[in-house]
Amino acid sequence: MTIRDRQELLSIKEKYQHQLANQLVTAVLVLDDSLTIQYLNPAAEALLSKSFNRTIGKNFFDIAYASSISSERLQQLLITGQEFSDADVRLDVKEIKPMSVEITASYVEFDKAPHVLLEFKQIDKQKQISAEAFQQQQWENARDLIRGLAHEIKNPLGGLRGAAQLLNKELNDTQKEYTAMIIEQSDRLTNLVDRLLGPNQLPNMSVQNIHLVLEKVSQLTSFNNPKGIKICRDYDPSIPEICFDEEKLQQAVLNIVSNAIQVIDADDTVTLKTRIASNQTINNQLVKMCVRISIIDTGPGIPPNIQDTLFYPMVSGRANGTGLGLSISQTLINQHSGKLSCVSYPGHTEFIILLPISEEGSP
Repeated sequence: MTIRDRQELLSIKEKYQHQLANQLVTAVLVLDDSLTIQYLNPAAEALLSKSFNRTIGKNFFDIAYASSISSERLQQLLITGQEFSDADVRLDVKEIKPMSVEITASYVEFDKAPHVLLEFKQIDKQKQISAEAFQQQQWENARDLIRGLAHEIKNPLGGLRGAAQLLNKELNDTQKEYTAMIIEQSDRLTNLVDRLLGPNQLPNMSVQNIHLVLEKVSQLTSFNNPKGIKICRDYDPSIPEICFDEEKLQQAVLNIVSNAIQVIDADDTVTLKTRIASNQTINNQLVKMCVRISIIDTGPGIPPNIQDTLFYPMVSGRANGTGLGLSISQTLINQHSGKLSCVSYPGHTEFIILLPISEEGSP
């Protein structure tokens, strides 16, 4: 092989190495021995939300911070050449929201000088999908358990009520007070059990405008709003008509709004917001296009200790709450092949309903 051939091969190699680095979905940064950023690929620019020109020549720790990466640890890497990796690391980048990443730090040489190669892979989406799948499975298990118990309770309640009615015919007016109490409490427990069982009728689907339902919820809420809480609306008028059960969807949204109004203060607000959302994961399936309905309040937030079990029956953040409203809403949204989720912290609670938009106009 001639010198010219070797030079051409090196040129080809360098060209492809540069192009491949720019095409990687993994964020790649190169730091020199003073931990100054010498190179970052487009994926790293996207991860850090900073351009190449704004980042080159700056110390890495002036840009970002991760608990598993310290200046001392990177300097040790430069000395020993011993690479390290960490999974599920919180990465804090100035001016943007913290994220979860997998990190790999390696020793490399450029121009015969030691450098650090950092690779970041964002895993927030995978964590969210895994957490949602786990919560969905737990919710289904809890629902099935409670439904089984509810049926076991309901059957003897019917017999108890029937026996009280028969006994009532044999008693005088004074004694009938006791059987009336038995019948009344049996009816109350039967009503509670029916609510635990949740809606069992299949949805009556028809193509409609989603905003008509939200307007009806807003109107109904205004009739029962003693605190005078402001209901704001932020609609996307371009959203097409979709197929849903008007009564069931109205009930699902109304349960969420009613819960918010009971918890928040008079100077807080509730916002009904609609948008188009693309490439969403619903029940472990990728849905290309959805209607996203957000019910947002500016109240105190949901206690962290119940956020993972929020949609379970009998779980409530209010002292006098039954814990059935959100569970019923979850069931109703599931009947629409949709997804109901929640993000909450002090000052912001957002319930998110995703309803698929199919090519035929139905879920």
